[in-house]
Amino acid sequence: MPAPNDIRRVSDTLWELPRTHRPGMRVPVRIVADEALLAAMDQGVFDQAAAVATLPGIVGHSWCMPDGHWGYGFPIGGMAAFDPDTGVISPGGIGFDINCGVRLVRTSLSWEEVQPRIGDLVDLLARFVPAGVGSHGKLALSREEFRRVAVQGAEWCIERGYGWQEDLDLTENGGRVEGADPAAVSTRAVERGLDQVGTLGSGNHFLEVQVAREADRADPGLARAFGIDLPDQVVVMFHCGSRGFGHQVATDFIAAFAGAMGRHRISVPDRSLACAPFSSKEGQAYFAAMSCAVNLSYANRQLILHRVREAFAEVFHRDPRDLGMHMVFDVSHNTAQLEQHTVEGRLTTLLVHRKGATRALGPGDARLPDRYRAFGQPVIIGGSMETGSWLLAGAEGSRMAFETTAHGSGRRMSRGEAKRRFDGRLMRQDLERRGITVRAASTSGLAEEAGEAYKDVDAVASVVELAGLSRRAAKLVPVGCVKG
Repeated sequence: MPAPNDIRRVSDTLWELPRTHRPGMRVPVRIVADEALLAAMDQGVFDQAAAVATLPGIVGHSWCMPDGHWGYGFPIGGMAAFDPDTGVISPGGIGFDINCGVRLVRTSLSWEEVQPRIGDLVDLLARFVPAGVGSHGKLALSREEFRRVAVQGAEWCIERGYGWQEDLDLTENGGRVEGADPAAVSTRAVERGLDQVGTLGSGNHFLEVQVAREADRADPGLARAFGIDLPDQVVVMFHCGSRGFGHQVATDFIAAFAGAMGRHRISVPDRSLACAPFSSKEGQAYFAAMSCAVNLSYANRQLILHRVREAFAEVFHRDPRDLGMHMVFDVSHNTAQLEQHTVEGRLTTLLVHRKGATRALGPGDARLPDRYRAFGQPVIIGGSMETGSWLLAGAEGSRMAFETTAHGSGRRMSRGEAKRRFDGRLMRQDLERRGITVRAASTSGLAEEAGEAYKDVDAVASVVELAGLSRRAAKLVPVGCVKG
């Protein structure tokens, strides 16, 4: 689909829609893409990014990353920063799966060691980490204890032996955000999330065994800094979020904000951008509930990591520490958080919404673990189960986009179209022939995630590097996959 006529090229990897593109825009739109990725974006990306630019209190630009595609409210791949005193908070700028994110774990195993046991390993991973719509975890929690998880996040898991202390250091925000208040969460949200801690979910969520081949390391030195330093090294990556709990929190407050906008005299071009002033009672209530979902998601990924380590230990008859199963990092891509950024030469606190976009702190940032401070934050761009994913590092240039980069390859066709075009059973057979062992909760879910339904992950990773947002370290190729 051709880009709007008034789009302006800023550089080879940056494009701008002016404030005159549509009535009410307070700031321009900036899109990170090369010509091919720009041409692959659907019209919804441009419409939604421009609509975001009309929201009160927005600062700088409305941004969209190269994996951008139509979403609910913001485009997926969208980012916007707001003045917390005059601006709004919008569930459509965060997403229904609050704090959906990706965690990467390295091992000291080679593909040669794992290959003979890959079938058994993937079978056990699928058994230990339930996947699919409505999947239930093995952790029995009372409602009171569940609320405690929503406040403590991954710390709750570590205190109970579900992981190692170092895991917290290698999780964004230490695996817990402040401000979570279970009193802001509905009973329905608690009911939906109560038995889902430690589960993968459905859609584009996955758990993959991957290989980091030496030939696929774009920057071997940077890869070594992140622990990718062995020939044909096996790693594990998984992608999931806050499940039904986060979805219900978003649903509850989208409905609440529809009424709140009238009281606060806010008008939005699309009801999917329902919002409230961040400083208002409604805005603060959503932020408190959203923070609960953020923490729940950190705990979910932490418990999944614990189960992954258990599965590897059982298959290879060795302790997870002996298997070198240390985290690389855990990155979020559906959040809103208060951060400090330099705006017009002045350090300013902003409320940064990232919807299908990842924070990417550059080298030297004090918020990074000591081991990564000289290199920048590990960034994970997830691809399809047929093509692989990328490990990158945040770069200095990410500051132009409020320290943000892409989160994935991005869809190029809807789930419905993918199911019409691809046969999940044939896909499974083809993947097995190509050496990728797959366990899926449904064949239709497999069809939705066909490689052809996604953009070229290599192109997305290359563009964010050329744009200065992040630097490529290594490509990670799937050899085993659990899908919802």
